[in-house]
Amino acid sequence: MDTAVRHDDVNGAGGADGATGTRAAATPPVGIPAPAPVPADPPAAAAPRGAPRSEVTVHQALITRQVEEQITARFPVGRRLRVLDVALRDGRQALPLARAGHEVTGLEPDPALADVVRRALEAEPAGIRERTRIVAGDSRSTGAHFLPGTFDVVLCHGVLSPGDEPGPLLAGLGRVLAPGGMLSLVVPNVEAAALRPGLAGDWEDALARLVPDPGERPLRREALSAALTGMSTPVRQWYGVGVFSDDVPLPADGEGERRLVVEERAGRTDPYRSVATLLHLCAVRG
Repeated sequence: MDTAVRHDDVNGAGGADGATGTRAAATPPVGIPAPAPVPADPPAAAAPRGAPRSEVTVHQALITRQVEEQITARFPVGRRLRVLDVALRDGRQALPLARAGHEVTGLEPDPALADVVRRALEAEPAGIRERTRIVAGDSRSTGAHFLPGTFDVVLCHGVLSPGDEPGPLLAGLGRVLAPGGMLSLVVPNVEAAALRPGLAGDWEDALARLVPDPGERPLRREALSAALTGMSTPVRQWYGVGVFSDDVPLPADGEGERRLVVEERAGRTDPYRSVATLLHLCAVRG
């Protein structure tokens, strides 16, 4: 069995991610080799390329395309990037980047989810397995594991929730981001929270969500943009994710592609992107 896939169990079973998550025990900082122009591995002849199309959701597919677009726009073609996913989960966002030739490190506190990613990696070519590392830890433990400026791209998707204070998390992510590196931040669109229940006819829930909640203010796009600008990582592009679609499985036929085309266009167009279910902010370290 290929043992190149590495799992650094630096936090035992790990803590829960989020505002009240348990911080990992401190260990010596870990660095990743400097980037080099290395081509991506060819697809494995007999291995699946990941989850079946029907298991990929609309929101996941949109975010993956948006990340690819920003990487293509901001980094030289062929450059091997050092990528950190601070909420690895099942690897749906991280694995495509490993397949594209990049060095990928994933933080995941849940051993069961980490095992899901390992099983998926067993079906990948050896080069992809060698470039993928799983670290036991959560999004707020980056300082315990990594040197400043270690990564070219940091993914923080679905970590922040209403009521969270994003400042400490963003500061930690900015610390490990190299100059010129990109932070991909996906958060719930708290300012449009009443839209979905209203369209579904759930008037009680819609009315409750129309009442301003002071705890949601730090997650508003303007507040997040100001916080990122204050740490010399201004937002260069932002998208709406899920203007018309809930996070449902993406159809495998032509309907799925047509849906993505419409969602992609709406997600970068005002006023539609401002009422999407999620916001995707792409910021660049100065």
